[in-house]
Amino acid sequence: MTMTRMRRSLATVVTAVAVAGLGAQPAAANLVLSQVVVDLTPAGPPRADVEAWNTGAERMYVVAEPASIVDPGTPAERRVASADPAESGLLVTPQKMILEPGERKLIRIAAVAPRAARDRVYRVTVKPVAGDVSAAGSALKVLVGYDMLVIVRPAVMAGEVAGRRDGTTLVLTNTGSTSVELYEGRQCTAAGGDCRPLPAKRLYAGATWSQPIDPARPVAYKVKTGLMVKAVTY
Repeated sequence: MTMTRMRRSLATVVTAVAVAGLGAQPAAANLVLSQVVVDLTPAGPPRADVEAWNTGAERMYVVAEPASIVDPGTPAERRVASADPAESGLLVTPQKMILEPGERKLIRIAAVAPRAARDRVYRVTVKPVAGDVSAAGSALKVLVGYDMLVIVRPAVMAGEVAGRRDGTTLVLTNTGSTSVELYEGRQCTAAGGDCRPLPAKRLYAGATWSQPIDPARPVAYKVKTGLMVKAVTY
């Protein structure tokens, strides 16, 4: 599993509610998702189901808010909220649900537009919304949501990363049609020892990433495109 898949994208909302008494007690409101990255490749169905689970002791009101990510990974990146699948090309249903304590329900994520020449990238914020606080004394309700990443891959997935060394800087550009994951990066001596780790990165199609390097050492990365992984040296 790559570092990108292991990282959970969280959005936290804190609501303080005053009740008679002193002290603050946290009120349980625990939402768990079965996955936070949905990768819709041309080899599979254009849809996926994500399980939402209320692990807390209180009823939970949950919303799912989809948004298109325009020019992802570039300085011009912007987020455009749209609940209309005819406009965004992504169907998210239901967009509102009630989860009783311990209850699990499915959220359907489906691409409803033809696959484009490049990835279509979305974020779906899945979060609880504040209800009543039933704790004695002052209470602090912590609501943790998820900013789920959805990638709709093109019909032809070409993940090509061009590298250019400029002194102490390595510049990587995704010249392909789909996003790639760069991970297990390192710089070692010519003999293969004294290896220094390099950061991981999801590099979207058309995006460029620069990072400092040791100019005297080669740079090695694993590049993952969908399910295909290859080793690359720059």
